[in-house]
Amino acid sequence: MSGWMSYFGGRKDPKATSREAIVTLRQQLQLLEKKEEYLLKKIEEELKKAQANVISNKPAATAALRRKKALETELERLSGTYITLETQVNAIESANFNATTMEAMKKGADALKDIHGKLKIADVDEIMDSIREQIELTTDISDAISNPMNIGVEINDEDLDKELAELEAEKLGEALTGAEPVPSHIPSAPELAVESWTKAEREAEEQRQLRELEAQLAL
Repeated sequence: MSGWMSYFGGRKDPKATSREAIVTLRQQLQLLEKKEEYLLKKIEEELKKAQANVISNKPAATAALRRKKALETELERLSGTYITLETQVNAIESANFNATTMEAMKKGADALKDIHGKLKIADVDEIMDSIREQIELTTDISDAISNPMNIGVEINDEDLDKELAELEAEKLGEALTGAEPVPSHIPSAPELAVESWTKAEREAEEQRQLRELEAQLAL
């Protein structure tokens, strides 16, 4: 009944048709392979007969060579048929692969169309602006949390300068203790004059001595 339907308006599934064609072609290829093995065996037999009778019975040897030649001709035709059938199988398989690929691509295109159909450029821009605002807000909050508050602590700059000078003097003293005596290049001033130095002059003198000490340590 299905055969009659295929003649009167019925339409078979292309995938089923291609599968049936591939199965039929591969079966025929297997038969050709067996036929090829048979012909090769017969050709070898006729060759051996010709070799055995080439001296003692030349007519028999000639007849064997004729049969061998006929078998070789048939083998050539068989090889051509095999190539043709194999080409058909490859073409059908390639067509099936292309059809499957196109079907997958069409489904992908339809899916993208459905997704994009629910999106509008204005909505996307609004969402992106909202994301940027939230990121900026997060950054501001992180900066506010990470900054020191210093609540209830009054810091005097003069006290900081004094403490810094003491730390520098302590560090310089440690360096001078572990180093060789530093030769003086200027005459020593009277104790009264040294006491009368200003803070800037004392710092300048300490810096000069520190540079000389660093120069000696570098040698």
